[in-house]
Amino acid sequence: MVTLQLRQIKVLPSQRVDLEGIGWSEFEAILAELGESRSTRIAYNNNTLTIVAPLFRHEKSKVALGDIVKVLLDEQNIDYDSSASTTLKRQDRGKGVEPDDSFYIQNYERVLNKDRIDLTVDPPPDLAIEVNLTSKTQANLYAALGVPELWRYDQDCLRIDVLQAGRYVQVEESPTFPGWPIVELADKYMARAREVGQGRAVRELRQQVRKRLADLG
Repeated sequence: MVTLQLRQIKVLPSQRVDLEGIGWSEFEAILAELGESRSTRIAYNNNTLTIVAPLFRHEKSKVALGDIVKVLLDEQNIDYDSSASTTLKRQDRGKGVEPDDSFYIQNYERVLNKDRIDLTVDPPPDLAIEVNLTSKTQANLYAALGVPELWRYDQDCLRIDVLQAGRYVQVEESPTFPGWPIVELADKYMARAREVGQGRAVRELRQQVRKRLADLG
């Protein structure tokens, strides 16, 4: 048997590596060795560990989608706490995943001042974001971990899913932002960000959101 060290495994941008037969203790050890300051993302599903290295476009897209969430929350004075790409995991369910971005909104007060999230006692993020450029989202992992709302961006199109009876169901309207045409908003914003850059695009988005709120009275 040949034993490899993690430092011997190189994952290039847009590539993924699947490691099979990884027990939970090994998974925890790998997380510790990889550390938090890294560009790769991981997913763990019943003894299979997936390591993915995102593309530059992938990272730009996930930041842009996070911008939409933050602008809508800020402009409506909704409190939240960002959990970014925090590793979400539960040993009793054999699942672990790192979203591209995530937010505590309805449950933000329950995780304030916490250094670590323990999903056996803490709630999962209320909203998670995944960009499907490097690999497909393993939605079953998010469902097993109980994430209520999942945004998936694929082929320049946003899909919104909500958890119902343990499974994700696609919806037209985000329950976090009722009344907002999120899919249309994301489509226009992402195109604008590619055209003029995210700094200018997010300023324009904020102005649009403020105008719509003012029109609604």
